[in-house]
Amino acid sequence: MNIHISRKGWIVIPAALRKKYGLKPGDEVRVVDYGGVLSIVPVASDPIRAGAGLLRSDDSLTQAIVEEHRREREHDETNVRAG
Repeated sequence: MNIHISRKGWIVIPAALRKKYGLKPGDEVRVVDYGGVLSIVPVASDPIRAGAGLLRSDDSLTQAIVEEHRREREHDETNVRAG
């Protein structure tokens, strides 16, 4: 999608993209330079609240570790019997 830059350096984000990403007048975006590629990234109004629950899981970390050890043990036992 091509857009033009005004003499003042302004760009207009097309309505379809504003709607898709929930951008409203007054919202803040960050312009990131990836070495030849510019990216416009929406900035959460409250980054702490926006990230709340991001890492939440139904399983506890302890449960996941115990399950991983159980799978490793079963794998090792299978290899000992086969080997």
